[in-house]
Amino acid sequence: MSTQKLSDILSQLQSSSSSSPQKITSLLTSAKRELLTLNALIPTSTTPSHILALARQTLEAGALLSIRLEQPDSFTRYYQQLSAFYEIPDSSYNGKNSQRSKVTGLYLLLLLTKGDYAGFHTVLEGLEVESARQGKGLEEDEFLSYPVKLERWLMEGSYDRVWGATKREGVPSEEFGVFSEVLVGTIRDEIASCSEKAYPSLPIANAKNLLFLESEGSVVEFAQGRGWVAKDGRIYFPQQQEDARTEDILVASGQVIENTIGYARELETIV
Repeated sequence: MSTQKLSDILSQLQSSSSSSPQKITSLLTSAKRELLTLNALIPTSTTPSHILALARQTLEAGALLSIRLEQPDSFTRYYQQLSAFYEIPDSSYNGKNSQRSKVTGLYLLLLLTKGDYAGFHTVLEGLEVESARQGKGLEEDEFLSYPVKLERWLMEGSYDRVWGATKREGVPSEEFGVFSEVLVGTIRDEIASCSEKAYPSLPIANAKNLLFLESEGSVVEFAQGRGWVAKDGRIYFPQQQEDARTEDILVASGQVIENTIGYARELETIV
């Protein structure tokens, strides 16, 4: 069975970064149709090596393009399809290179943005077992070590380190930047929730540093979105009901703020 048509579509996908979303979506649909025709969407013991390699490359291209299109659900479906291909030894692919670590690293990062730590560790444990069997460490892989470091810093409350790593020069590839921005947004919301429980108000300049925002104007816009009041150079948080401000809440909020406040203090002392 000829694979020429699928090869042509894959070539177009691999050079389609500047194409319109509609064009990319159309190509991905055509690629899936060809994979079905070749009976290659799910690998079997009888699937020829050259078709295995072509199918894996096509699905990986689809996964990465789904991220560029900001379609996390589509990316997840591609990852799930690729999982079966990744269980097959590399020797079965005629030496064709795989983007497994990149795709898997992106999936781990997506799980972090969703707060799915159980799913994150399930995938991570499988990778650690496989790496140990091969005599390698995950820290040696730039794509896998990136989400692992972020997760560790999140657990430590070292949000400033997470924020620094999500800057353009800190991400291992362009695709990681998409999910990294989402992760920073999640962290910002958590810090904001803790701040409004721990303080009656904050100077706007300090809130900018604390929330990892680029300008004081961004702080005002963010504050308005959360129902905060911005006036006289300060952000005022809604008055919390006394029965809601329990000791447990204050302790939890204080821990988050203390882990973050050090970064803000390096820039300007909070009053």
